[in-house]
Amino acid sequence: MNFDMIDIMLPAFAECLVLVGIHSYLGIHVIKRKVIFVDLALAQIAALGSTFAFLFGIDPSSAGAYWFSLGFTVIGAAVFSISRIRHEKIPQEAVIGLVYALAAAMAILVIDKAPHGAEHIKEIMTGSILWVKWDTILIAAVVYLLVGIFHYIYRENFLLISTNPEMAYQKGLNVRFWDFLFYVSFGIVITHSVSTAGVLLVFVFLVVPAIATIMITDKLWLQLVLGWIMGTLVSMLGLFTSYVADLPSGPAVVATYGLVLLITTLGVYVFRANRKIVALKNIGLGFAVFSLAVLVFWVMGQGFGSQVDHEHRVMEHADLHEHDHPEGVLLIMSDQELQETLAKVTDKDSLLLLYNKNENLFQRFEIAHRIYDLHKKLGTQKLIDFLDFCEIPFLRQKALDMLMIESGDSFGYDALKDHDTNIIALEKWHKWWIDRYSQE
Repeated sequence: MNFDMIDIMLPAFAECLVLVGIHSYLGIHVIKRKVIFVDLALAQIAALGSTFAFLFGIDPSSAGAYWFSLGFTVIGAAVFSISRIRHEKIPQEAVIGLVYALAAAMAILVIDKAPHGAEHIKEIMTGSILWVKWDTILIAAVVYLLVGIFHYIYRENFLLISTNPEMAYQKGLNVRFWDFLFYVSFGIVITHSVSTAGVLLVFVFLVVPAIATIMITDKLWLQLVLGWIMGTLVSMLGLFTSYVADLPSGPAVVATYGLVLLITTLGVYVFRANRKIVALKNIGLGFAVFSLAVLVFWVMGQGFGSQVDHEHRVMEHADLHEHDHPEGVLLIMSDQELQETLAKVTDKDSLLLLYNKNENLFQRFEIAHRIYDLHKKLGTQKLIDFLDFCEIPFLRQKALDMLMIESGDSFGYDALKDHDTNIIALEKWHKWWIDRYSQE
């Protein structure tokens, strides 16, 4: 593991550890209460709050967006506490699922009226944990610690309501009131978590360690310890995989959690089986069926994909003849085709045509990277354009990292901030480019 990787991944790993600490505990409550999707629902409600803030032009990373999210979450906590009935005819999980669906639908309707709405929805779902700041981690750690202390002080009430609600009613506890306190404290955690980790990663941090550890032991303290150990190791492995394979960090950690949960489940199944040989054979049979399904879908994909690819190539060929371009550049291509094309094309005009014709921002960045390698002046200009116009913070950060190698300075540019916040920094970048290349 090199120092560059440590510098990039250490803040994200620290944030994961903070998330694991509180979510592993809260997840046990969620499993015991049999309200598995309450986290997903509260996370979506918090996201709806930040979406409303975004509609008013409030930066999703600002304090204003946070208070919008927290306010919406408190309302959600009230709804969930009221919906819990002692002798219920409709399961509370049904209410939670309905609230999630309504919150998701409202978020889509609201964001449809906001500029760059699709990108905002993507960030809400997957988060931007790779670019988390140390001060954000510190604030989250303090908030989670306070919530943890609150739950420790009143642990008997919270645990009783989660594990044996009927006894809580018999003892005269105001279950709805304590439910409200639980969901409000839970919502505070979720509001902080969603802003950095996204809805999907928050849900996985909450549910997967709890499911895995409850399968292994019934002791609460051991469930917590195993959950923390599992979360630490999985976060490390997921972030390492995302760095090596150049994958989005949040989804990579989510996928790693899923894989580890599958392995844990199979391990527990074999360990507890009376006939372990039969259990292993069943796992082998399941793996064979899964492999066969993957093979079938791969063959289908190759067959249908080649047909579509042929149609694209015919259209592209006609378009290229119209423009009489000598390099034969493909306007619609897979990532592999793009890499093969970039390896062959060295002409500046050809690269510019490919850059201008391609509408995929990730591929355009790769083309800008190639231009930068071959023609520093033009390449740095295209990278500065990414700082100015790109809607994806991850790509803005990658462009910034390359430019900082060239200039040795960021000029105050923050890839997580919006365009208006970075106007002064962008002016400095444009001035630097003029000063640097004016003599060439």
